[in-house]
Amino acid sequence: MGRKSLYLLMLGIFVAYYIYIPLPDNFEEPWRMMFTNAYLNTIKYSVYFVELLGLCNSMDSMQIFTSFLDAPPTSDENVTVTDTTFNNIPVRVFMPKRKSEALRRGLFYIHGGGWCLGSAASQNYDLLSRWTADRLDAVVVSTNYRLAPKYRFPTQFEDVYNALRWFLRPKVLAQYGVNPERIAVSGDSAGGNLAAAVTQQLLDDPDVKIKLKIQSLIYPALQPLDVDSPSYRENSEFPFLSRSLMIRFWSEYLTADPASLEKAMLSNQHVPAESHHLLKFVNWSSLLPERYIKGNVYKDPTYGSSELAMKYPGLLDVRVAPLLADDKKLHRLPLTYIITCQYDVLRDDGLMYVTRLRNAGVPVTHNHIENGFHGIFSFLEFKISDKIINNYISWLHENL
Repeated sequence: MGRKSLYLLMLGIFVAYYIYIPLPDNFEEPWRMMFTNAYLNTIKYSVYFVELLGLCNSMDSMQIFTSFLDAPPTSDENVTVTDTTFNNIPVRVFMPKRKSEALRRGLFYIHGGGWCLGSAASQNYDLLSRWTADRLDAVVVSTNYRLAPKYRFPTQFEDVYNALRWFLRPKVLAQYGVNPERIAVSGDSAGGNLAAAVTQQLLDDPDVKIKLKIQSLIYPALQPLDVDSPSYRENSEFPFLSRSLMIRFWSEYLTADPASLEKAMLSNQHVPAESHHLLKFVNWSSLLPERYIKGNVYKDPTYGSSELAMKYPGLLDVRVAPLLADDKKLHRLPLTYIITCQYDVLRDDGLMYVTRLRNAGVPVTHNHIENGFHGIFSFLEFKISDKIINNYISWLHENL
């Protein structure tokens, strides 16, 4: 074998090793997943390298990459698209063009991206909102919020909450022709976290008279207290959201010193002993259906220091961890739709919320995707994405 042939063989082996990942037998389009994952890993390793050199936080670099995927507010034959602000928060509004004799449904959407990435203008979120507005004949408000690492909790929560409160003003609803009795809040991933949190917050806001009819949570992140649940264990390296990346997102969201919190969370030693009573709200051994536990044994956490709670107060805040809400608050929540995916570190957060909401008497529709993965609503090139989004819009059509 010549030297060039040997080099080509070595290069082929390296490329195959870099691209190939073992996937479950029931997984559709495995090669699309592998190539997409390899592409994203290339970006991830590049920004991590830049961070290692001390040039830039990797999340800042990633924001630059993702900004290239933003779409302008371009109207089409079915939907009018405009960028505006609600209480100084940038939002993108999608209005169906066809005439309607009745007031329309309203949907307030919150994008994902680990509180660090994404935008209402991202191509995939722009497309999702167009489809929803057209097929649901609804006014869709897709909100932005300031991102970590430049901004930390509670900025993201407050931006979303302030924009939602603005939307729920009778004057604003009338301006957009929205029926005040047919309004939903929806979000995916970190957006699902914010959707759950603002929906809870509205329950006790005396200044908001208009209440939500529905909350829709798409593979939501609902608690950072226990990152050692079965789904975190089983999917720790699964595309497109690894355990380490999710912990990095949590750390960037909660503190300006993410390295120390990240280290504590990676070893699941970040909850102080005096807060042990909160763990009952996220104890997966009692909240998950048996088939999702599958022989996993619950481990009592190794408690972190009291200084952690003082240093990162958001860690135990119900606005960060909606699963920490008590049953009395949960009981007052509206009709709920939750999507969970089997191959997702956040699967158990959604499953636990389904259990807790049902135990509190809240009507819940749970759509578990057995061959689903985190990011279905963001990776529209996959066939499964079209199916799940269709199911989501159909449910909204029937219930909103």
